[in-house]
Amino acid sequence: MEKAYNPKQVERRWYQFWVERGYFHASVTGPGSPYAIVIPPPNITGSLHMGHALNNTLQDILIRWRRMQGRNTLWVPGTDHAGIATQNVVEKQLLAEGTTRDKLGRDRFIQKVWEWKAQSGGAIIEQLKRLGSSCDWDRLRFTMDEGLSKAVREVFVRLYEGGLIYRGERLINWCPRCLTALSDIEVEHEDATGRLYHIRYPLADDPTTHLTVATTRPETLLGDTGVAVHPEDPRYNRFIGKRVKLPLTRRLIPVVGDSLLVDREFGTGAVKITPAHDFNDFEAGLRHNLPRLALFDQQARLDPAGLRDAQVENALEGRLASKPVREARALVVEALEKGGFLARVEDHPMALGKCYRCKTVVEPYLSPQWFVKIQPLAGPAIKAVESAQIRLIPAQWTNNYLAWMRDIKDWCISRQIWWGHQIPAWYCVNCGRDTGTLLEGPKSFTLTAEAKPLVARHAPSHCPDCGHHQLVRDPDVLDTWFSSALWPFSTLGWPDETPELKTFYPTSTLVTGFDILFFWVARMIMMGLKFMGQEPFRDVYIHALVRDAEGQKMSKSKGNVIDPLEVMDKYGTDALRFTLAAMASPGRDIKLSEERIEGYRNFANKLWNAARFIRMNLEGPRAEALVADRPITDRWIMSRLHRCIGEVNRSLEEYRFDEAANTVYHFIWHEYCDWYLELAKPALADKASRQAALTRTTLIESFETLLRLLHPFMPFITEEIWQAIPHAGESIMVAPYPSQDKTFIDEAIEQEIEGSLKVIAAIREIRGVQAIAPSKELSVTVATPSPAFERSLRNQHALIASLATAGTLVIGTDIKHPAFAATTSIVFPGGSIVEVGVDLAGLIDVGKEKARIEKRLKELAVQMEQDEKKLSKPDFVAKVPPDVLKKTKARHEECKAEHEKLSVELRRLRAM
Repeated sequence: MEKAYNPKQVERRWYQFWVERGYFHASVTGPGSPYAIVIPPPNITGSLHMGHALNNTLQDILIRWRRMQGRNTLWVPGTDHAGIATQNVVEKQLLAEGTTRDKLGRDRFIQKVWEWKAQSGGAIIEQLKRLGSSCDWDRLRFTMDEGLSKAVREVFVRLYEGGLIYRGERLINWCPRCLTALSDIEVEHEDATGRLYHIRYPLADDPTTHLTVATTRPETLLGDTGVAVHPEDPRYNRFIGKRVKLPLTRRLIPVVGDSLLVDREFGTGAVKITPAHDFNDFEAGLRHNLPRLALFDQQARLDPAGLRDAQVENALEGRLASKPVREARALVVEALEKGGFLARVEDHPMALGKCYRCKTVVEPYLSPQWFVKIQPLAGPAIKAVESAQIRLIPAQWTNNYLAWMRDIKDWCISRQIWWGHQIPAWYCVNCGRDTGTLLEGPKSFTLTAEAKPLVARHAPSHCPDCGHHQLVRDPDVLDTWFSSALWPFSTLGWPDETPELKTFYPTSTLVTGFDILFFWVARMIMMGLKFMGQEPFRDVYIHALVRDAEGQKMSKSKGNVIDPLEVMDKYGTDALRFTLAAMASPGRDIKLSEERIEGYRNFANKLWNAARFIRMNLEGPRAEALVADRPITDRWIMSRLHRCIGEVNRSLEEYRFDEAANTVYHFIWHEYCDWYLELAKPALADKASRQAALTRTTLIESFETLLRLLHPFMPFITEEIWQAIPHAGESIMVAPYPSQDKTFIDEAIEQEIEGSLKVIAAIREIRGVQAIAPSKELSVTVATPSPAFERSLRNQHALIASLATAGTLVIGTDIKHPAFAATTSIVFPGGSIVEVGVDLAGLIDVGKEKARIEKRLKELAVQMEQDEKKLSKPDFVAKVPPDVLKKTKARHEECKAEHEKLSVELRRLRAM
């Protein structure tokens, strides 16, 4: 073994070895009960970020753990076509080349996207491999490959035939930048301060009387078709049935009573109704049979035709035509003010809806779209979680899920882009012309909301009504999340009845972030129950976000992004994986820093050095013996190891990755490396002795076991070391995962050895504080609180004396420490106290030691005063870089702890 561990030399070699041996591949006839995970498919536009690293590390831990347990494991990998995101990337590329998608046309543009995918779309797959992901790459899927496309068409047709998909003109969320519809959960709401405009609407029969309405969108009043008041509001209910003159137009609109729309306590108590530009108004328009006047075009500019339909005053109409929202608002407000219609304006907090992709402000837009009638699908999905048929972990997400599902709205699934699953619906040109529902434009046909679709799995050859052969396909594509909703069963071959589907569905666990609980998880549950009759997975583990060390969201603009590819190169993949696992506490965001990753790189080095020590001590006989026949220190480490094994397995069963990682970390670093390897050295000194042979056996057996225990977390270094020590089998990743054997666990031995180790640590602490050379023999006294403690420590007299370098060691219940002794107390569970003393006579010069401590106390006082001044200044805390603030706080705490400790020691020396 090399002196230092070099991850770069190891990782690629072992990953290639695992792939070539087929260890990642699942067989439908393989032994063991099935355990399956489907990967949340990353976008083909994506590059590995820290969220991906966390998500896939946790999945890989589960899959490697279950594989080693003998389960028939399948981890299905794949990527998502990411409709809007991918189209945006390719369109930018075309612009750089001096062309556009419109110039290319649909077919050539889609061909360009496929070419881009072939060249760049697989980058994230290679990055997942770099992370160590043990996916079944032979089953790599893509949401637009032929098999999944077949599944998408099948689901669409069945839902349509069952009355669960319909087409109609509705108000939808529209992105003027992406030029497509968005579902409700694709709109992100940001808090903003807007303005509330109070506008007077004169009564038609008495212009001296007016209703005042309050709105944040004065530019939409041109599309008003009514004003609503509460029917029980005594201020306004007498106006119900009357009409008002709509400012800036030549129209009169009715006053209606509507208790659902109007909140008497908000604004003025009178509400304008604009059915084509507000979701609540759309519903009110249906209730009162009000017309819908669409003012804006797809780019959110005022449409000249819409202005004509709205009968805007001639002078204003020309000024407003083709103006974007912001400019139109300023012009309308100016006109209202001039006309005396504007009563007042005030600041108003509001939630601004933005496109989740490009962050453009979303507009409500009246448009023919395709929808899924969601309530019939939501009911079974609610029951599945209520009955714990599906578990959400942590359980706190259950209420969020149920609340959202109970209030779920129909899902708009059509998108006005080209890249994606084109909707399998066709329209007859002949019938469409006759009915006026299919209008021929200069470049293409335009479909009205009343156009009658012919939905089919494959392109029909003719119209079933008139026999005409000229059919036009619906130009829209499906929401990306539609195909993703089928992922757990479409990736296994559905709608065909494949062996994979029979063996691995339902899958076992889904690991995902909370941000796509509603986008993806809820929809997978609905679709799985509908088309498979079974839930798509048993457990859903929902992890938190990865943030920077100060808890801030990582972003390029803030300059606080930690790139997983960079830190893997710098510290090794295992260090990153272990960091993420150790910090993955349920419901708590991960505050990540490079220092934490560096710390776990040191853990990898600690493991490597332990392996080198063991390798150097392999020479000599080994002895097979019952546990009871081994030296007590060997029995102690095996007892501790099997406790650790039990705790790690329990934690993984409960998805407590943090507890599992920290348990194995503590055991390896603090018990195995810090203590057991030192305890083993005296036994190994005489290579030919039986004790050396027994300890050598325990050393190899325990180390090989802990490597297997650690493997799911740190796969590369464990494979490298495992191959370098005695083992059975081809690879650690297919070796059995350790299971707890309670016959190894001995509570009495653990207490006896741990008590002795605490005494050794106390003696060493005194040696360190007094600056006594490690080779100098000490005279030690140990006062115990009871005969039982005395017997336990006397049993390990030789061990304590050896490891503490104690020339004399006296243990008893009636011990009195020498007058010139430094003492320290050890508090044991239950409150029992053991006092340890080291005679300092002849070992130190008291005067020099007091002078040294006094000098150091002054230095510490100066440093603490400087730090306190800095930390008390708000400017310093607010403006200093986060890493500097963190280091200043840490130094201050360290100085305080050292100052307190030295003060106690100085008081003791002065009392001598």
